[in-house]
Amino acid sequence: MALSLSPCLPHTTYLSKPLSTSKLTTTSVSFNNPLLGFKPVNLRNNQVRCHAVTDLKSASSLDQSKGEGDDRSEEESKGDRIVADYNWTEEWYPLYLTKDVPDDAPLGLTVFDQQLVLYKDGNGVLHCYQDRCPHRLAKLSEGQLIDGRLECLYHGWQFEGNGKCVKIPQIPADAKIPRSVCVKTYDVKESQGVVWVWMSQTTPPNPEKLPWFENFARPGFQDTSTIHELPYDHSILLENLMDPAHIPISHDRTDWTAKREDAQALLFEVTERTHRGFAGWWGKEKDGSMPNFLRFDAPCVLQNNRELVDKDGEKHYFTGLFLCRPTGQGKSMLIVRFGGTKRSPLAKLFPKWYFHQNASKVFEQDMGFLSSQNEVLMKEKVPTKELYINLKSSDTWVAEYRKWMDKVGHGMPYYFGHSTLSPPKLPAVVEHAPAGLIAGVSASSPAKGGIGTMHAPNLANRYFRHVIHCKGCSSVVKAFTAWKNGLSAAALVLTALAILASSRQWKTFLLLSATLCLGGAYACSTAVAMNTTNFIRVHRRL
Repeated sequence: MALSLSPCLPHTTYLSKPLSTSKLTTTSVSFNNPLLGFKPVNLRNNQVRCHAVTDLKSASSLDQSKGEGDDRSEEESKGDRIVADYNWTEEWYPLYLTKDVPDDAPLGLTVFDQQLVLYKDGNGVLHCYQDRCPHRLAKLSEGQLIDGRLECLYHGWQFEGNGKCVKIPQIPADAKIPRSVCVKTYDVKESQGVVWVWMSQTTPPNPEKLPWFENFARPGFQDTSTIHELPYDHSILLENLMDPAHIPISHDRTDWTAKREDAQALLFEVTERTHRGFAGWWGKEKDGSMPNFLRFDAPCVLQNNRELVDKDGEKHYFTGLFLCRPTGQGKSMLIVRFGGTKRSPLAKLFPKWYFHQNASKVFEQDMGFLSSQNEVLMKEKVPTKELYINLKSSDTWVAEYRKWMDKVGHGMPYYFGHSTLSPPKLPAVVEHAPAGLIAGVSASSPAKGGIGTMHAPNLANRYFRHVIHCKGCSSVVKAFTAWKNGLSAAALVLTALAILASSRQWKTFLLLSATLCLGGAYACSTAVAMNTTNFIRVHRRL
């Protein structure tokens, strides 16, 4: 990738806390997962140290008054609450996994209500524009790439990397294209396998705000990364991801470790509150320890870290990383990255697409709750403290997040805080004719969704929430579909030959071969269904 990497943040602090003998605690997708390689390790008289993105002032617990005073120099008081200087555009937002950016087509994306188009030029360099042709406002993401240039398919205007228009077919051959004919550009950076965009058009990009995750740079660190488009607001999504209490109930037996009988009170210790986020430790009350370190950083980065020491004294690092991007009212996109420096041999027996479909299943298990939660917030238009009943033994991070939004929400397009809010001023715009990459796939490969067979993009449909965004899963679905069709055709031919065969031995052989082909076709069909069909709870199935 011909991109310069932003310098990593140098200030990382190591925290330590005594850990009693206990089994590994689950997080939003359990760390205690034999398939992903997050194997429980029993420790005695050892310590856990988890690594944060930015420096922590103290590993000790903060009370409410101390926590809210960490950044008085950058905050001002308004009544009984603290308000921080914040501008949502002066942040880096995760756009896409680098490996999944198309090589031969533009990609339409959004950050809040700002529509963007991302593409690779002829040299593999990434560029990001406002998704709007200056001619007649057609979407450039509906266009195509010609010799490394982005062409609007409405009238054929072409644009180069710096946003300059270099071709207009409709002007005379000797005419020059005015410099004013250009598109608005956005700065993008590739870092640790993720493409990030700086949204401000007036403030230069701040490299120190570009996230850097220390564990992902460690030797031997391996991760499973997936991307998902989801039908609820990014704040609802982040609440869900920082809520370990729901795992045993909502995801019971999903990854072989979450069990509803393990639902219990949790311990929390907040160690940092700033205008940039918050951090702290958490664990199970029955274990009497808090070995997991959670960190939230503006604008929408969440991570769970854990460090383990095995019986041989070797340290192993594990991270659950969630990179969220607001994509408009009631919509969000999430990059999920789970990994560690130690991986179970059992994980090598399963293909990557298996973990991807299991991640999709996890989100589908929560989708009904979160979509309805989103609807209630939009309808009631009151702060969450008037709607939620938060428990200290389960909802500490959720309360911290909504209180953080009280500080900075004034600098966002809209927000719902703990005690304040600013609802969207305009209703969401629903596009009834989405096209481009999504429509092309939907037209050629209709897939099953939540309601029957879906032939158009729909965020309730696993195929359009994940598969079209993942090169690996798209290839898998195409390959299994081709094998299914080929094996079905072979079974039909073999059956016909068996009917025509005069020898009993040949009839038996041909019919057995046809049966094997049908079995293979069924297996391929099952694999396709696993990647494209929504999970439905047993008591909801017809």
